[in-house]
Amino acid sequence: MLVLLIVLLAMWLVLAVVGFALKGLVWLGIIGIVLFLGTAAVGAARRRSLRR
Repeated sequence: MLVLLIVLLAMWLVLAVVGFALKGLVWLGIIGIVLFLGTAAVGAARRRSLRR
């Protein structure tokens, strides 16, 4: 599960960088950032629940 989370975070980060590097694809960068933050939040919540 942790490996999947890390792969998703890396993929969203690459999407964000590509989106901001190409001026016509700024929307892709915004989507990448939103997905990165969402995946990080879900991962943090699951990790916190596993500790209990």
